[in-house]
Amino acid sequence: MPPSTLDRIDQQILRELTRDGRISNAELAQKVGLSASPCWQRVKRLQEQGIIRGYTVVLDQALLGAPEIVMIEVILERHDDEILDAFGRTMRDIPEVLEVHLTTGEYDYLIKVAVAGTKGYEAFLREKLYRVRGIRHTRSSFVLRSLKDVQAYVPDASPATFE
Repeated sequence: MPPSTLDRIDQQILRELTRDGRISNAELAQKVGLSASPCWQRVKRLQEQGIIRGYTVVLDQALLGAPEIVMIEVILERHDDEILDAFGRTMRDIPEVLEVHLTTGEYDYLIKVAVAGTKGYEAFLREKLYRVRGIRHTRSSFVLRSLKDVQAYVPDASPATFE
């Protein structure tokens, strides 16, 4: 896709959609100062360009029975394509795994998981994570409280060019 130039209105649209992905087009148009049709065309263009990749719902993990969030740092035994690909496929298939990030530094991956307390975490480790081939070492930290939890950042550049 060729580079896309975002103007102030595109940025406003993106900010509003990150606040409420279910907002109606009419309400979105009103908030950004457009009529409905041009607003819809902009949203459609942002989707076609891949800037808007999709829409999702935010769930309350506590009400679902997995209130604890654990951040796990993982070091792999090796860094060849076979181990990296197998690790990635396995992480995608484990439901408790919310995020997986390949990182720089001492650890290879940072994984975010949702579990039901320390017993749920022990079960996750023993029955799932420690069965993954290629893991040499892990280090875990329980999240005590989330101070900010957002899914995206819309830069303030005017206009912004993305490649």
